[in-house]
Amino acid sequence: MDAQTEVSGSTVAAVARRLGIAPATLRTWDRRYGLGPTEHNAGSHRRYSPQDVIRLTLMRRLVVSGMAPADAAAKALAHTGPLPEEIQTVATTTAVDTEIISALHRAAEGLQRDIFEATIRSQINEHGVAHTWQSVIRPLLHEIGSAWESTGTGIEIEHMASEVIRRVLGDSVSQLKDPKNERPVLLACVGQETHSLAIHALAAALAEVKIESAFLGAQTPQVALNEVVRRTAPPAIFLWAQLKKHADPSFIQELPKTRPAPRIIVGGPGWQKSDCGKAVVCSGLAQAVEEISQACGF
Repeated sequence: MDAQTEVSGSTVAAVARRLGIAPATLRTWDRRYGLGPTEHNAGSHRRYSPQDVIRLTLMRRLVVSGMAPADAAAKALAHTGPLPEEIQTVATTTAVDTEIISALHRAAEGLQRDIFEATIRSQINEHGVAHTWQSVIRPLLHEIGSAWESTGTGIEIEHMASEVIRRVLGDSVSQLKDPKNERPVLLACVGQETHSLAIHALAAALAEVKIESAFLGAQTPQVALNEVVRRTAPPAIFLWAQLKKHADPSFIQELPKTRPAPRIIVGGPGWQKSDCGKAVVCSGLAQAVEEISQACGF
């Protein structure tokens, strides 16, 4: 049964199970964005109507696809009618993924580092970096972050999870032998951007397809970015911006000219397509890998 045929009067727990997220996340979306239940029955708690469930499904899928939660919430609140066709085709977590996410969340809450790490490694070994990042890691981190924001506690859980995930992804990169590309592609977080975990995932996904990359780290200033471009002439340059305030178009416009010209690719919810000129704007990890592979001639 899909969101359109959901029976009227769904509880928080029922909707959370359907969407594969924690009830705390739904409560956060209600408090922060107004995406709460709208049905009122005398003498009982508010319940989610079928249209509420459609809006929440839209919110969930937009967030998973890479849109900033505030922007996704605005689109969801403005939506009426059935789920858009283009959204219905967006990959969502499967029942198996939801079980893995729940198990990982429990391990993280218990600070069971060994179990958490072993599960992440197993998922990457079985399904690859791109699938694990999109269907497991990103939804998991969103759940952990929402729980922390809702309760004000558990920051140590988020730090432990991020540190372990970063190390596992780094191990995937370090295992790359005999890359196909002669010159590494360049990856960077622009300006004061500190959210770099997505770049580590991209580097690991590229390593899986035998493409070597050079990551300049978080908070890469323009001068450092330009100098590396001049010295290495990378076939592709990927610029990440999680937050809008860091997605300055000058980072694209002021890149030095090199021969052959690199393909400029940007990713992250911070970028506005209208500001990016001829740069390729990627909506997800798989697309970024594909664009970089083409730039390298593969």
